[in-house]
Amino acid sequence: MTVVDQTPSEPVDARGRVAELHSLRGQALNGPSDRATEAQHAKGKLTARERIALLLDEGSFREVEQLRRHRATGFGLEAKKPYTDGVITGWGTVEGRTVFVYAHDFRIFGGALGEAHATKIHKIMDMAISAGAPLVSLNDGAGARIQEGVSALAGYGGIFQRNTKASGVIPQISVMLGPCAGGAAYSPALTDFVFMVRETSQMFITGPDVVKAVTGEEITQNGLGGADVHAETSGVAHFAYDDEETCIAEVRYLLAMLPSNNRENPPVTESEDPADRRSEVLLDLVPADGNRPYDMRKVIEELVDDGDFLEIHERWATNIICALARMNGQVVGIVANQPQSLAGVLDIEASEKAARFVQMCDAFNIPIVTLLDVPGFLPGVDQEHGGIIRHGAKLLYAYCNATVPRISLILRKAYGGAYIVMDSQSIGADLTFAWPTNEIAVMGAEGAANVIFRKQIAEAEDPEAMRVRMVKEYKAELMHPYYAAERGLVDDVIDPAETREVLVSALAMLRTKHADLPSRKHGNPPQ
Repeated sequence: MTVVDQTPSEPVDARGRVAELHSLRGQALNGPSDRATEAQHAKGKLTARERIALLLDEGSFREVEQLRRHRATGFGLEAKKPYTDGVITGWGTVEGRTVFVYAHDFRIFGGALGEAHATKIHKIMDMAISAGAPLVSLNDGAGARIQEGVSALAGYGGIFQRNTKASGVIPQISVMLGPCAGGAAYSPALTDFVFMVRETSQMFITGPDVVKAVTGEEITQNGLGGADVHAETSGVAHFAYDDEETCIAEVRYLLAMLPSNNRENPPVTESEDPADRRSEVLLDLVPADGNRPYDMRKVIEELVDDGDFLEIHERWATNIICALARMNGQVVGIVANQPQSLAGVLDIEASEKAARFVQMCDAFNIPIVTLLDVPGFLPGVDQEHGGIIRHGAKLLYAYCNATVPRISLILRKAYGGAYIVMDSQSIGADLTFAWPTNEIAVMGAEGAANVIFRKQIAEAEDPEAMRVRMVKEYKAELMHPYYAAERGLVDDVIDPAETREVLVSALAMLRTKHADLPSRKHGNPPQ
């Protein structure tokens, strides 16, 4: 990386100028040295240009400010002025649609951000916002360039400001392919989706050495902020993969499901899966007994085109499922309780996960289908002290604030506040359907009977027999499958086998839905 000014001697004609241009471009394209490239590959990592080539359609990349170099002096920087200044910026296409990208080049200053480096990122972010096209960042950098001092830190401020400006306007995707420490980690946190690669990418505010010095705890970089930690424990990462090739391929898949900006609808494709396909298997897949678990993913597979969907945050807050899929070629967001995990209850993490997903769908004009089988909110001291009230309110706020088409389907249980929060008709769902196995109530029949008929049960000669009788009576009066439909709280009770056809038809009708929110600067959602 000891690149001094290598500008060729003064050319004498246009051909000489062109030769000079190609020489400079060659320096920029080749990078600092073959040795630096070999070192990158030895770590199991691709170079920045190799990553861009995987992300974008072949031959579509157009680079911006390829010949940019820093102007800093001191600490030997004046003798190291490589082209690109450690970040490659530009635009190309993914399946023919424009996408902007910037990629840290770890071979140059360890991908560290300096003033010129930051200015390049600012420019490409501004271009993405102006053009109304997604922005993908391929992150592999060592943080701020210490030699440039506070100027480097100011560069991060400019990135954060633009992340916020672009939020809800264009899709922003952060792909973590190396280290990301300190303040640099806040940019991915401000974007819509975060991808990570196991073993090679880490994110943390303070590294293992600082943690040990302050708390005495010893931990590795991956143990502190690796892909699995953020995909399973913290919820910072939406996706985690074993290698860069798979990771970047999934980024392309996600982009194909998203609109270019908030003024467009997601791309519609032709589907060969019949819209009126019956799913008799659903009658056996979901047990009528509300206490028996089943895999909600299998229900989703039966409803969406070709059984194909992309699950978001698959390994975090597993008691709720958030996924993007297509129904008759139209992209939909699916929020569904997962009875296989914690019986599908809502807790703090599930509420946060679903709330952010609902907000994303609403921002980018993606209709929301909610599948309910929820026994309520998770009880417990930890949940109450952890703020389940305000966290649950996040999901409630997100649904109430959403103006996209919203359809809810009650498969089995829908109890208490969780029923209301999971996009009930009373908070604005456009259409609400239910299966004949639905049970909508303030609480389960057993708990309700113990409260309502406490005195009768206590005074009976056979309290247990009386309790069983009262439970049966409560179910017959208030929890039969048509109770909510009779009161207009459910639009229709449907045959489970016809669910796909019903949802596709409803989505088609709602495609032209228009709803306005009251004029305001912005709301003040619960935090």
